Amino acid sequence: MLLESAIAASSLSWAVVQKEIATFTRVCAYDRAGLAWSDAPSCPRTADRILDELSAVLEHLDVQGPCVLVGHSFGSFIVRAYAARHPRNIVGIVLVDPPTEWLTMTSTRARVLRGGRHLSNIGALLAQLGVVRACLALLTGGAPGAPRGFVKIFGPTTARTLERLVGEVRKLPPDVHPVVQALWCQPKCFRAMGDYFQTLEREGAAMTADVPPPHVPVAVISSGRQPPEEIAAHRKLAESSTRGRHVIASESAHWVQFDEPGLVVSVVRDLVESQRSGGPG
Repeated sequence: MLLESAIAASSLSWAVVQKEIATFTRVCAYDRAGLAWSDAPSCPRTADRILDELSAVLEHLDVQGPCVLVGHSFGSFIVRAYAARHPRNIVGIVLVDPPTEWLTMTSTRARVLRGGRHLSNIGALLAQLGVVRACLALLTGGAPGAPRGFVKIFGPTTARTLERLVGEVRKLPPDVHPVVQALWCQPKCFRAMGDYFQTLEREGAAMTADVPPPHVPVAVISSGRQPPEEIAAHRKLAESSTRGRHVIASESAHWVQFDEPGLVVSVVRDLVESQRSGGPG
């Protein structure tokens, strides 16, 4: 089993659930190029390149037989596209709160992504100057006033986004916090984040233009805070498979693996055990 992270997240985003999944199957989480421990990309980010690198990861792991792929947010686009291209390598996929609204690229959403790229460039500069290290240390250490005041010079949206992200980081085990801080103090992570924003803007819809064959089991987990139209889109994704399943995480925001890790583990376990028993999925 392989875990694919969100657009700017690393393998650490699976820290809570990976340990539990490892009790019943072999599981791997990796970092896309430029993020966390991975080197900066050697070529521009494209959907094809991202999928080729996922293939390389699976080949390196020397997986014996088809596997299950789990993707969160942007990562759900990647695992679904991989399943469409390589259905024989897959026995099932789990999509954790896929952001399907981003598949329709409006001018407003494109502007948001371009803003994200601009802030990524600013973040890379601030990381190089050591400002990010200081802000993260204060925020996760419980003294948020100074960094909050600093980031407000970039506007209220940026300040709210930073606070929300730090709130999610705090849900990780405390021993992981210093690792997250150390990784995000590297300018390459911010540059990579900007590259993935650009990929989503340019190729988001293309990444899911091809769909997995209907016999591939698909489990979709929705945040309970999603609007009705997004829940309906998630249900439609599950129904695209003759062996689909749709689950609503009623107590979760977007990062379901932080808010209800047991639910994610349960859905994954059900899919794995169903495949082992030869059941209907």
